[in-house]
Amino acid sequence: MLDAFFQPNSVAIIGASSTPGKLGYTVLANVIESGFRGGIYPINPGATEIYGHQAYASVLDLPEIPDLGVIVIPAKYVASALRDCGEKGIPAVVIITAGFREASVEGAEREAELIEIAKQYNIRIIGPNCLGLIDTYTPINATFAAGTPPQGKIAFMSQSGALQTAILDWSLATDDLAFSKFVSLGNKADVSEIDLMEAWADDPDTRVILAYVEGVPSGQKFMQVAREVSRKKPILMLKSGVTESGSRAVSSHTGSLAGSEAAYDAAFFQSGILRMDSLQELFDNARAFANQPLLQGDRIAIITNAGGPGILATDMLERKGMHLARFEKETTEALNAVLPEAASAHNPVDVLGDALADRYAKAIEIVAKDPNVDGLLCIVTPQAMTDVPATARLVGEMCEDIDKPILGAFMGGARAKEGEDILATYKIPNYKFPEQAASAFAAMRDYRIARDRPDAEYVTFDVDKEAVEETFAKVRAEGRVQIGELEAQAVGKAYGIRLPGSQLAETADQAVEIAGKFGYPVVLKIASPDILHKTDVGGVKVGLQTAADVRDAFDLIVYRAQRYVPDARIWGCLVQEMVATDGMEVLVGMSRDAQFGPLVTFGLGGILVEALKDVTFRVAPFGKQDAEEMLDEIRAHSLLRGVRGKPPADREALAETLLRIGQMVTDFPEIVEMDINPLMVYDSGRGAIALDMRLVLKS
Repeated sequence: MLDAFFQPNSVAIIGASSTPGKLGYTVLANVIESGFRGGIYPINPGATEIYGHQAYASVLDLPEIPDLGVIVIPAKYVASALRDCGEKGIPAVVIITAGFREASVEGAEREAELIEIAKQYNIRIIGPNCLGLIDTYTPINATFAAGTPPQGKIAFMSQSGALQTAILDWSLATDDLAFSKFVSLGNKADVSEIDLMEAWADDPDTRVILAYVEGVPSGQKFMQVAREVSRKKPILMLKSGVTESGSRAVSSHTGSLAGSEAAYDAAFFQSGILRMDSLQELFDNARAFANQPLLQGDRIAIITNAGGPGILATDMLERKGMHLARFEKETTEALNAVLPEAASAHNPVDVLGDALADRYAKAIEIVAKDPNVDGLLCIVTPQAMTDVPATARLVGEMCEDIDKPILGAFMGGARAKEGEDILATYKIPNYKFPEQAASAFAAMRDYRIARDRPDAEYVTFDVDKEAVEETFAKVRAEGRVQIGELEAQAVGKAYGIRLPGSQLAETADQAVEIAGKFGYPVVLKIASPDILHKTDVGGVKVGLQTAADVRDAFDLIVYRAQRYVPDARIWGCLVQEMVATDGMEVLVGMSRDAQFGPLVTFGLGGILVEALKDVTFRVAPFGKQDAEEMLDEIRAHSLLRGVRGKPPADREALAETLLRIGQMVTDFPEIVEMDINPLMVYDSGRGAIALDMRLVLKS
């Protein structure tokens, strides 16, 4: 529990100053001016009184044990101050000071010392290199920010303190962006997103959790905790560093290791986290979650005094997979009875440009009662006759008795601002443009789906782990980490992956003999631990019909391999039975992400995978529903269901293959890369067969 941070009985500011403009002065002033009701202890050996409070030389001299310490002294003295906190018994410390891991090698060593001290004394740390923290309900503002945000239901954590100062300033300029908690994580030497999600899961003052992250720790634990917390309240996250240059910036900014873009997408989805694409989207959606009841469906009614904005909202709703509500006959009749003849009683409801507040009120009252309506969007453009304040006030009063989410789009500038302020008093979020409101509705729909998604149904297959261990031991004994097709087939077989009959031929004569056993036609592939992409060196021949074909192909393949990769170890050729070619080529692969672990890939296979990159991902282990969903997430999913007379693919066999691979890469964390390309999948009931498979082990 992190109660000592957010509900301390008293706080010590180590490095408090009486000089305005200094960090220690600002932090102390913020604590005092935020209305904190507990004891406040400035720590400064050179002062006896600061800002009206008795000062002390050390926390060891305090008359009581504070719950919270805030350190704002130079980096080289922080370790000593933290040790004093430990000796005193202070359980929670915010280290605002910079100059640690983010700054230099020496700073990283200092941070490591802080971690050791914290472990020794069982202290929880937020920071270092952070803005501090705010709890608007305690209340306490232990930051060096310029002001305290309005009290609300949004809990916000961020790795960037500078970003938070801008958000804070934004909140002070508006009435509907209000916070319960406001925490700068800094370098995350101890307290991380995981800890705060757990702490805020049951916080009665918080309805929605927001986070700006540059990297996350302990990926698998992060996913587990996020899944549990997202069942209780929405988690919205903005992940930066998603481009190559952005990733480099992350490392230089906080020293965080940025995981791959695909891994974050998969991990957030599997955890029930809603991933945001921008700060604007993050806070637009947060305001809807914080102030309105949860959307129970995806059917939205639009009430507007202008046709254009209503159409824009409709377009955005449809792009987001939402629907315009279809009114009951009684609803349309009731609207026709109260609206002018030129108005539209169908969705979007156009109350016309001369509509006053009472016309909006009548339309809202009627539409809100329709059982087909899950949410309402009220659009107001400031036309000549529009009474914006009166309309906002009447809409707000009516909506207090409606248990469906209502969002406003009072458009414009100066005239819209008064209406926006009035709506805020009724907890109705207002958006400058109707598309923003439509997107917020979509986010509410997405959260409901994510929250109600059943827990993963894990499947465990009976496999031969010992056979895999023996193969890996042999490979490592030879000083290799790359596993070619011959050995990879043994691994696949041990995990129940269906494979074509194959046998190694060291000579052309052996190849002919093996081919005779399999029956023609056959396939020949170069067998070398140093050549994984066989087609790149002309190392594959298919459809060989005779012994002469096999003999000629063997000699040609070996010659090409020796020519293009002269240092490669050549074991011979793999003779493989020719499988039916009437299936569809897909890819199943895995790469091990630095943050989240095994990231399993599914998509179109063969040469198409590089050209089209039509793939989807899951972090293993994953359940049966995830495997089935992956089949529908690629752009070419319709091909798997059958098109132009072709029968549907064996989806059950595909899903089982994904689950078996997920189990394999979870069982063996030393596998860092793996792919089956192509996996030939046939029509329903005929299964799937791995035509080529390779693995790479951790070096």
